[in-house]
Amino acid sequence: MNWEAAARQLAATTVVRPESRWYEPLATTPRHLFVPRWWTRTTTGDEDVWELRDGASDPAAWLRAAYANTTLVTRVGPLHADHAEAGQTVPRGRAGRSTSSSTLPSLVLMMYKAAFITDTSRVLVTCGSGYGTALACARLGAAQVTSVDIDPYLVKVARERLSEAGHYPRLEVCDLTGGLPDGTYDRIISTVAVPTVPVSWLKALGPDGRLVTTIADTGLVIVADKRADGGAVGHVAAEAAGFMSVRHGEDYEDTFPENPPLWQTAQHAKGESITTGRYPLTYVPDTWDLRSTLELEVPGIDHRQHTGHDGTRTIYMLHADGSWARATAAGRDLPTVHQGGPRRLWDELDRIRTWLVIDGDLPIRSAAVTIGPNGTATLSRRGWSATIS
Repeated sequence: MNWEAAARQLAATTVVRPESRWYEPLATTPRHLFVPRWWTRTTTGDEDVWELRDGASDPAAWLRAAYANTTLVTRVGPLHADHAEAGQTVPRGRAGRSTSSSTLPSLVLMMYKAAFITDTSRVLVTCGSGYGTALACARLGAAQVTSVDIDPYLVKVARERLSEAGHYPRLEVCDLTGGLPDGTYDRIISTVAVPTVPVSWLKALGPDGRLVTTIADTGLVIVADKRADGGAVGHVAAEAAGFMSVRHGEDYEDTFPENPPLWQTAQHAKGESITTGRYPLTYVPDTWDLRSTLELEVPGIDHRQHTGHDGTRTIYMLHADGSWARATAAGRDLPTVHQGGPRRLWDELDRIRTWLVIDGDLPIRSAAVTIGPNGTATLSRRGWSATIS
C-alpha cells in the first residue's frame, strides 16, 4: 500500500502552509494503521444501518477512506469494528449510536491549534483510535504526550498501533471527567465533549496552562487559560465542532429510551397548545448556533424527526420534565405545532430564531468564558449570559 503518497496529499489539502509544524505529522502518520476496520452508514431496504468495512479485504477502499479528511466510526454501541463479523450490520438509532471514532484530521488539528501547543508543551489528549495521539507524538515526541480513554480495549489496541508507528506515549485508562493520570500538563485537549469542565482538569493544568474542549450537546469549542485562583478564562472559538459525548461505561446511558410514554404522547396526543410556528421547520441538531443556544437556555431536550412517504416532515422535542412539542409541515410551509407539559419547547426555539433574525447572529459566537475553580463556566456577550454547572 502506497500510504505515504496518500498521507502527503492529505497534509497538502489539510494544512494551509507546508512550513506549518503540523504538516510533517500529517504527512508521515500512517492513519490506516489506526483504522483497519470501520463502520459506514448505509441503507438496507427501509432500514438505516451501520455496515462493517474491512480494510484488508479492499486495500484501495481502505487507502481512500483512511486518507480522506473525514471521520471514521470505529465503535457502535458496545461493538468495536475490530470485533464484528465480516458483512455485519447494526441498526442505527438510539441503540446503535457511534461511541468511538477516528476524528477527521482537520478537526483534530483545529483543536490542537486552538491549544497553541509549543515545542515544550506537556499535553494530555483523548485516545479513541490513537490517531490524534500519533499526531501529537509526531509533533512533540512521545515523552510529552499522555493519552486517556475509558475503554480498556481502545487503550490496549492504540498502544499496539502507536508502537507499530514508532510512538510510545503514556497511555492510561480513566474516566475523563474524574481523576486524571498524575502529572502537571501545559495543555489538555479533549476530542470528546464534556457536560461541564471537570475540576480535575483545572487542578492538573500547570500555571498558564490551556484547556480546549467541546461542551456536550452543543457545537461550542471552549478555549480557556488557567488563572492564579485555580479557575480559567477564555472564549468560545470561532469554529464550531461536534464530538461524541464522554461516556462512563460500555455505552451511553439513555435518558430517553426508544419508546417512553412521553414519546408516545409526543407522536399522537393533541397539544395543550396548538399554534402555527413562526418559521419553517429546522431540525436543531443540524445547526450549531441554534442547538448550542437552546441547550444553554433549556438543557436536556431530546430531538427526533420523521419524514413521511409524502415528504411531510415532523420534528419532535421531548424533555425529562414532561414537556414535549410536535411540529409538522410540508416543504417550507409554516408548521402546525402541538405542545404540552410544563414548558413550551417550540416557543423557546422560535424565540431564539427571532433573536437570530433580528441581531444577525447569536451571542454564543465568540462569547467570553469564565470558569471558576469548581468548574462552573459562565458565557457572556452583549448583556447575555449563561451558566454551565
